[in-house]
Amino acid sequence: MYQLEGKKCSFLLCLGISIIIVSFIYFKTRIPTDLKHLQSSDCRNFSNEYLHFITRPLSQEEEDYPLAFIMTIHKDLEMFVRTLRAIYMPQNVYCIHIDAKAPLEYKKVVRGLVGCFENIFLSSQSETVTYGGYSRLQADLNCMKDLIRSNVGWKKVVNLCGQDFPIKSNLELVQYMQSTEWRDKNLTPGVKQPAHIRSRTEFQHQEIVGSHVIQKREKKEPPPDNLQIYFGTAYYALTRAFVDFVLKSPIALNLLKWSRDAYSPDEHYWVTLNHLKGEIWTIQHPTTDFELLNACTIP
Repeated sequence: MYQLEGKKCSFLLCLGISIIIVSFIYFKTRIPTDLKHLQSSDCRNFSNEYLHFITRPLSQEEEDYPLAFIMTIHKDLEMFVRTLRAIYMPQNVYCIHIDAKAPLEYKKVVRGLVGCFENIFLSSQSETVTYGGYSRLQADLNCMKDLIRSNVGWKKVVNLCGQDFPIKSNLELVQYMQSTEWRDKNLTPGVKQPAHIRSRTEFQHQEIVGSHVIQKREKKEPPPDNLQIYFGTAYYALTRAFVDFVLKSPIALNLLKWSRDAYSPDEHYWVTLNHLKGEIWTIQHPTTDFELLNACTIP
């Protein structure tokens, strides 16, 4: 009986200590909620003392392999700041796309925070994003157009939404992307479009801006350039050469135009282009030529 009481007291003591430690960590690292009065003169103290952003590269390997990030956000300010702080490195570059329908106060706060960093910027064009609509794909493309003009020599671009949170460090991401399996290749997995979701690309859809997408009775034309449509995730890690190809290639632009009235086109667009087989696309660039090799790893 006394042993049971002793164990009970020990458990309660450990529980109490754990609660104190967790509470201390929470209040030490919590995101200040009053960001709306942030001024440019406060940026240094705010980012260092309150948000604890990393201010220098943590390794030579990371410094030599800068990444680009696209974040599409519309709500949960604290979650956005936590995610940005977790993925932030001074050698990387970040494009933030704020949904055009987000509240004005939300936009103002994000704009103030972004203004504190030279390597973080807002997308030059904002979309009213609709779940399952073409606007979600266009939001990423808007950021890609901005990133391709960036002075940062980023190697790959990763897209996130405002509710994502990393489970790997920047170094782990860099090492994984430079591994033999993925060096100079895209990470955008997918398969040939399953029968049960073919209606997404067989029928025309109409985007009710900022609300939802409806399927129409009219069928779509076959995919352009005799492309085989693949289906996969809307999230990716893409090489800079592939992004340049997406923005300039007639095949990519034809597929983009065809995808405007498809359902959730971001789930077939990237992976379909990534599965182009047996082709080498040479893209004329202002300074050099990019040769994009097939990065497909799924037959």
